[in-house]
Amino acid sequence: MTTRSKSAAPALFGPSFGMGLYVHWPYCARICPYCDFNVFAAKGRDPDPLIEAMLADISGHSRLPGYRPMPLTSVFFGGGTPSLMPPEAIWSILGVCHQTFGLADGCEVSLEANPNDITTETVSAWRDMGVNRLSIGVQSLDDAALTFLGRDHDAHGARRAVSLALERFPSVSIDLIYARPGQSTSDWETELGSAVKLGAPHLALYELTIEQKTAFGARARRGDLVPMSDDEQADLYDLTQTVCDAAGLPAYEVSNHAAGTEHRARHNLTYWRGGDWIGIGPGAHGRLSVKGQRIATEAARKPDAYINRVQHKGRGWQEKAVLTPRDTARELVAMGLRPSEGLDRRAIEALAGRQMDMEKIAAFEAAGYLTQAGDRLALTAQGRLLADRIAVELSP
Repeated sequence: MTTRSKSAAPALFGPSFGMGLYVHWPYCARICPYCDFNVFAAKGRDPDPLIEAMLADISGHSRLPGYRPMPLTSVFFGGGTPSLMPPEAIWSILGVCHQTFGLADGCEVSLEANPNDITTETVSAWRDMGVNRLSIGVQSLDDAALTFLGRDHDAHGARRAVSLALERFPSVSIDLIYARPGQSTSDWETELGSAVKLGAPHLALYELTIEQKTAFGARARRGDLVPMSDDEQADLYDLTQTVCDAAGLPAYEVSNHAAGTEHRARHNLTYWRGGDWIGIGPGAHGRLSVKGQRIATEAARKPDAYINRVQHKGRGWQEKAVLTPRDTARELVAMGLRPSEGLDRRAIEALAGRQMDMEKIAAFEAAGYLTQAGDRLALTAQGRLLADRIAVELSP
């Protein structure tokens, strides 16, 4: 008599949905007034101790008990301003990644860059070091707006930087910040149209958010800065979809637009789909799947503290937590509703051990905010305007 073996249950999260490595370079030439990231002034800093700590931290992750290293599908150099890193450091980091985990075929290697750091020499060096995608912090193509945003480049320099990047990289993304105080729909339509004409196949378009612990936050508390109203922001969001759709750059996520699937940010898709990623560098967050559990990590925030943790502990983690299945389900709802592909309702229910609220799902669908295709839930363009609220309502 033979017995039939049971097939393994499908993965609900983990490296089968992407395996990324995020490198946080915390130094900036100047700190922008809207920035709430973990950043520090670069002036007078010796980068070598931090680079050495990052290399050791990557190797240290492979020795995590019970963790099976998988080839990386993406490496993302973010910050801060990683375009200030010595190009040789990028080569060293990618070399350790290759030795420790391996790089999957077609591994996406992205670098965030400020326009002033983009020259004929730097784009060639980054490409030679293994970078294959640039994300350029243009932020605006209006000189007055760039001054307001505290940027150290002008619109001409931004256009030149994008042109140089497109000569060397198959995939280039432009970051822009809109919904600035006093910005009209016609102003944004003109600016966005100019950005589209630059020819980048990916746009990351973010509404200005006034964070409490920023210079803009202090100005808002004093009444010196009045944020745009929600209704005005919604009008600009709708205009954004219209302009980008007409240009062949439809939204594939709340704030991200791409000319085709090959230009979608693979590293970010790992976040949204529930994949794993290793967080390297001061303040970097990570998510790892170890023995069926979801582990959340956060590195020490200050560079000296991070370096010290790596030297004495082998990894830069300051905090580590095992997420409960329900916490994981809630996180996957919050992240999974952001991309246009949506999420698998059955996977969320399997993790949470309970059914999602079908009455709320039906109500959001009737209102035109949500679609259902089998077990898949996805937000409509109008629903993405309310992504955070809907995620809270639908969290199990």
